Amino acid sequence: MPISETWLLPDGVADVLPEQAQVIETLRRNALDFLASRGYQLVYTPFIEYIESLSSLSESNQDLDLATFKVIDQLTGRLLGVRADMTPQVARIDAHVHPVEGVARYCYAGTVLHTKPRGFNTTRAPLQLGAELFGSDSIDADVEMIDVMLSLIENAGLVEGVHLDLGHVGLFRSLVKHAGLTKDIERHLSDLYQRKALPELAEFTQNLKFGADFYALGRYASDIQALKTNLSAEILADEAFKQAFDVLTTTQAEIQARWSNLHIGIDVVELRSYHYHTGLMYAVYAPNRAAPLAQGGRYDGIGEHFGRARPATGFSCDLYALSAGQFKQIEKVVAPKGTNQTLLAAITTARQQGLSVIQLLGNDDLSSVPNATHQMIEVAGEWKIEKI
Repeated sequence: MPISETWLLPDGVADVLPEQAQVIETLRRNALDFLASRGYQLVYTPFIEYIESLSSLSESNQDLDLATFKVIDQLTGRLLGVRADMTPQVARIDAHVHPVEGVARYCYAGTVLHTKPRGFNTTRAPLQLGAELFGSDSIDADVEMIDVMLSLIENAGLVEGVHLDLGHVGLFRSLVKHAGLTKDIERHLSDLYQRKALPELAEFTQNLKFGADFYALGRYASDIQALKTNLSAEILADEAFKQAFDVLTTTQAEIQARWSNLHIGIDVVELRSYHYHTGLMYAVYAPNRAAPLAQGGRYDGIGEHFGRARPATGFSCDLYALSAGQFKQIEKVVAPKGTNQTLLAAITTARQQGLSVIQLLGNDDLSSVPNATHQMIEVAGEWKIEKI
């Protein structure tokens, strides 16, 4: 390969330069400190492990399996996977490595790797930060998780103009079960809902059992009262459907009580990762951003693969996406070379105050420090910091 090409990176992979890296690292530290204040314990998970562990969700979420890079371990000959999501790893910790009775709360931050970008102009190596709550199937657990997610985004300075989307896979899932549909029809309906293809949905559901209800689910997906008015009495009386409906409306009311100025939208046919989630789903969006700032939902039974099925709910976000467009000028204080004790004491004091101080080396002068913003100079026997 010519030297001129050795600096190139794979598509969807990029360096993070100092001005943005500073923003991201500050965001990461603040977020983890905030999660710790809410009782979420930090865990580190391995970047690579046996595919059997990482694929604990693959039976129900083929997208995750396809997103996972796979390599052969030269020590054992076994297949390894590079984590594409940290949730299965935290589920393994909760189920087998660190099993506790009652509710367990964990948080994490680390790079994951995807075989393909998950959206336009997105990275294949997101810096994923998230929180998981295991051991409670209560609505209160989902409300807590959504409240934590919104608070984290507020602490990041992005709460202005954001809106929350709520959905529940149980509405569609219980309707499919009540109608006794085949997997092929279920998949086709899911695709129509995801594409918001109402004309196609109207035609497809004409001769379908409970077709009017399936159409109403798509037609009134964002209007919970209109949906209730247009559903049949038989479906509204279905216990599973009624429970999902009640969870959705109760969660909306409780979040609105906590965040009175927040716009909350409903989309009962937002079926992303439909086979992965088992209940409530939520996502936070900001103006002029197509991708969510953070998203999550309920995925009960996630630890079954590791021998301990537990109710679970959680959310995650990409810190790169969360910090997009934010840059911070890095202030650099340049100090002269020397071993004068008052100079060294002044440098130590400035660093303790959080300043970045660079002492010149050898024959260096001020011009040898790129982007220097301040310099330390001696005035009447005292060392002072002045802007360049």
